[in-house]
Parts: sequence; structure tokens; C-alpha cells
Amino acid sequence: MIKFALSCEIDHGFDGWFSSSEDYEKQLKRGLVTCPQCNSPKVSKTLMAPSVSTSRKKESMAATSVNETQRAMLAEMKQLRDKVVKNSEDVGEKFPEEARKIHYGETEARAIYGEASRDDVESLLDEGVEIVPLPSVPDDAN
Repeated sequence: MIKFALSCEIDHGFDGWFSSSEDYEKQLKRGLVTCPQCNSPKVSKTLMAPSVSTSRKKESMAATSVNETQRAMLAEMKQLRDKVVKNSEDVGEKFPEEARKIHYGETEARAIYGEASRDDVESLLDEGVEIVPLPSVPDDAN
């Protein structure tokens, strides 16, 4: 994973994690990278100092593995996920099929969530189906 320092058109700064630089470019092109403060899709990379690991830094990081800002963000992500799950229908592995039916007006419009492969997600996005991945938070594994 690569961490990029990002900024929107009105200089809100935030970080983004991507599997590669190419992944960042693809997501940006599709409008999937937006500012978490103002939701602007006009996002660009900013200058970022390289992270150099030292034994002292590793000790410090081990002692304080998750800071308060990260905890707050995780809590917000969990609340968002819980709200979506509570107010949506779980269609499981039928997600790609159901999302297409809704998009093309073949079935009633409703909030759904479920599972989709990477290929299915790319195909849905290429077709213009509006989907958003649910955030995965550490509590999900517990």
C-alpha cells in the first residue's frame, strides 16, 4: 500500500491509501477520490516527506500504535458502516446483479449492500452504476 498526501481545490489536506500509483490515477479518473471535508472530486497529490524507519521511531510507533485522530476516524467509519447496514438490504453475492437491475430500472430503487469481486466492481463502474465500497474497520474482524 502507498500513502499519498492529498489536497482538494480549497486546500483541505488529507491522506489516501492506494495499492499503487496507477490505482490512485484510476480512482481519481473515475471520481472515486474525493475530499472527506467538502466532497470535492478536484483532488491532487501534495508534496510529502519520505518516511524513514529508525529503531527509535519503531519503538515510538509500537508504544502509540493508533493516535486519537485515527481512533476518531475509525469510530466515524464504523458509524457510517453501521448506518448503511441498518438502512439497507443485504443482497450478498447477488450485489452486482441487483445493482444493475436498480440502475437500469428493472426493479425498485432501494439501498442495498453486498459482495462483489474486483472485476464486478470495475464492470459496474464502467457501466455508470453508482456504487461505493463500505469501509472495512478493525472491529469487523472481531
